[in-house]
Amino acid sequence: MSLICKCYDETETLCNCLQTDYHFEYTECDSSGSRWRVAVPNPSVECSGLPDPVKGKECTFSCASGEYLEMKNQVCSKCAEGTYSLGSGIKFDEWDELPAGFSNPTAATSKNFCFSSWTPRGNYIESNRDDCTVSLIYAVHLKKSGSVFFEYQYIDNNIFFEFFIQNDQCKEMESTADKWVKLTDNGEWGSHSVTLKSGSNILYWRTTGILMGSKVVKPVLVKNITIEGVAYTSECFACKPGTFSDKPGSSGCQVCPRNTYSEKGAKECTKCKEEMYYSDEGSSVCIERPPCTNKDFFQIHTPCDKEGKTQIMYKWIEPKICREDLPDALTLPPSGERKDCPPCNPGFYNNASSSCTPCPPGTFSDGTQECRACPAGTEPALGFEYKWWNILPGNMKTSCFNVGNSKCDGMNGWEVAGDHIQSGAGGSDNDYLILNLHIPGFKPPTSVTGATGSELGRITFIFETICSADCVLYFMADVNRKNTNVVESWERSKEKQSYTHIISKNASFTFTWAFQRINEGQDSRQFINDMAKIYSITVTNAVDGVASSCRACALGSEQSGSSCVPCPTGHYIEKETSQCQECPDNTFLSIHQVYGREACIPCGPGSKSTKDHSACFSDCLVSYIKDNQTLNYDFSNLSQVGSLMSGPSFTSRGTKFFHFFNISLCGNEGKKMAICTDNITDVTLKDMVAESEDFSNFVGAFVCQSTIIPSDSKGFRTALALQSNSLADRFLGTWFVLFTFLLLFDVRSSTVTTSCENGRATVVTMRCNPNKPDQGELSVPSSCPAGTCDGCTFYFVWESAEACPLCTEQDYHEIEGACKKGFQETLYVWNEPKHCIKGVPLPEKRTSTCETVDFWLKVGAGVGAFTAVLLIALTCYFWKKNQKLEYKYSKLVMTANSKECELPAADSCAIMEGEDNEEEIVYSNKQSLLGKLKSLATKTPPLLRQTQGL
Repeated sequence: MSLICKCYDETETLCNCLQTDYHFEYTECDSSGSRWRVAVPNPSVECSGLPDPVKGKECTFSCASGEYLEMKNQVCSKCAEGTYSLGSGIKFDEWDELPAGFSNPTAATSKNFCFSSWTPRGNYIESNRDDCTVSLIYAVHLKKSGSVFFEYQYIDNNIFFEFFIQNDQCKEMESTADKWVKLTDNGEWGSHSVTLKSGSNILYWRTTGILMGSKVVKPVLVKNITIEGVAYTSECFACKPGTFSDKPGSSGCQVCPRNTYSEKGAKECTKCKEEMYYSDEGSSVCIERPPCTNKDFFQIHTPCDKEGKTQIMYKWIEPKICREDLPDALTLPPSGERKDCPPCNPGFYNNASSSCTPCPPGTFSDGTQECRACPAGTEPALGFEYKWWNILPGNMKTSCFNVGNSKCDGMNGWEVAGDHIQSGAGGSDNDYLILNLHIPGFKPPTSVTGATGSELGRITFIFETICSADCVLYFMADVNRKNTNVVESWERSKEKQSYTHIISKNASFTFTWAFQRINEGQDSRQFINDMAKIYSITVTNAVDGVASSCRACALGSEQSGSSCVPCPTGHYIEKETSQCQECPDNTFLSIHQVYGREACIPCGPGSKSTKDHSACFSDCLVSYIKDNQTLNYDFSNLSQVGSLMSGPSFTSRGTKFFHFFNISLCGNEGKKMAICTDNITDVTLKDMVAESEDFSNFVGAFVCQSTIIPSDSKGFRTALALQSNSLADRFLGTWFVLFTFLLLFDVRSSTVTTSCENGRATVVTMRCNPNKPDQGELSVPSSCPAGTCDGCTFYFVWESAEACPLCTEQDYHEIEGACKKGFQETLYVWNEPKHCIKGVPLPEKRTSTCETVDFWLKVGAGVGAFTAVLLIALTCYFWKKNQKLEYKYSKLVMTANSKECELPAADSCAIMEGEDNEEEIVYSNKQSLLGKLKSLATKTPPLLRQTQGL
């Protein structure tokens, strides 16, 4: 330490600085690009007499790789042995702890309870495994433009991985416009590099887990972060433990081989005492060898020898780390007895040798017999069927991979075992044991070359897993060697079962099975007996495949023997003539069966076949008879893709997400117009359509679904889409239910999963609603807000005026107007409530001639007046006559009853002609006019009644 001199008076005097009391630094560059070298005291040192500032190197100066800038003389010097330098860069390859300059803030809030972060794992750093957002941040100031480079593993699309750069104003740089990092294949390290501008750069590695189910996401791994563009490096970096540098001026360090070790800054590696200790590649210590156990060896089946025999043998797991000379140590068991080799796989034959050979083109074999030519009128059914496992087939390979070490590099990940192939021992329990099968392409049989159905082939395998820990078996597919996606996975022990994956396009496929015993960062062999077994793998319609059987094909019309010819699209093979015949209307050709009329499958109700008979679809025109009335529907205006966003829903951590659906209901000549894709905000729809054949996350179907994460849910700038999949790629038909104005469209997806053994089905209910014009409204049942309650059957309701039946003559009635000036108008109006659209239009207003109301009114008034006068006259006449008769009768009665005098009987009661009424008689009870008329018509005169009584 430097000596601080203090005087005994009231002042203090500092001693002159020694060379060890200070170090040199450069000042910030000025506007002319110049800077100064100044001496700066070391921390906790106080001294005087520092060297004067001198002009420094230009701001853009840097040393070459393997050199550093010696600040005292401002010259570049080579790094010593055991150290290295990148010249103008820095490298972070040790992750035992977080390196200086990095920050790892947690994203904990009162809402999401996230406390996860990036975790150093020695050779790499690991992201979170939960439903949280975590960031790894590093700030660097560059004197000149440079770059950042890092290696990573990113295999799970349930976690978002983004790398972006901000300046000191927290604005993202243009160089990180494409900030989403691409997925990598299982077990492989990818690399990512971005250009850096001069000035301040803040680097962000950010991951966000999305847990839509119970599965834990696979973390992102990052290592070897290298930043170029630092103006100078004033010191060299010591090699990390497990590496060494044996030459001056090194730009990097080498890894120590197995059974050697090194400490930090080593010039060479030190050997372990192999009899007692061992070490893996890149080790910093030697480990004592334990006694051998049954976890240190495994069994194999030897290849067939010249006598056609095989046997079980046992081998040590390499590298061998145990000792056989210790107490209780096991030795290798003896080899098993020699047995007959299993037969060749179908499509192969044994040509009197120890190996199986593929049958020549045009021939077939079941594996036990020699290859034979296919009979006339047939062709080989090409494919692969592996059910005997004596050696690994030529188009398969196996490997072992561990993200944290290289223990299992070069090992076989899987071992053949006679009637099955099983996962191997590996180097540790967290190894990925990988089995690959490469198929160069798929094509349908010759007779259906033009088929454009949704299935070109399929791969089926029978498997089981036997596990005591949290093992996982992944089945993955790579298309055109661009990206590997997980198709399905199985956790823990699974009984023997079959799984089928449909191939829908002709491309080069690599299928991968990856088995991992535990997903933890520990190098142990506790679960070596946990394994996966595959009993058989069958691939149909494979390019360059072999044949185990023959199938019927079409013959040329020129009868050229057994030569097969391709049938035109939509044609089947007639059994009797072996000629091509077109499928009938409204049927489609099965991709599995092309022989016989039964190969043409009828379309469902309300659907028709495409022109090439490859599929069925709805042409938007539907008819239905109800109560002797034909209802016609036209959904043409709904043929465009309809969209629905349901939700929001929330994960267990509170992440908000939506279910987004696209529905292509009808029309478009059967084309699947509904498009869904992952990361829809980063890839335009135009680009997706143009590159749909190669875009692995692109889905085209009648109905498809994506999960949308809004931008405000995880702090993204834009919304994200993931888990895009098809819900319907086959149209089944249209059905009517009992409810009024209600139709059901049923479509189905051929995608089979472990939870949906029969694929997914989608039901679209069309409901007439005149109050919702145009596209109307799409909705899902309230009981199943995600559109499904079981994950296999989806239900949608489409309400629209376009879902109403077409109008007919029975949907309107007529109204007749009044006759005016000899003309009458007839109007037509719709019945209320109106439940129809388009169809028959309302007739135009009709005008017809008529007699006016004034004429008939006058005629009626005249006739009425005449009738009234006539009735009055008749009434008066009969009334007067009746009064006279009553008077005569009264006098006659009075005379007959008189005792004082008797008069002679009257000759008549009537009034004689010319005789006048002598008295005027008045009665108080007068009848009404109508009453009198009635009495005159019905009443018998009193005299007549009396006469009748006599």
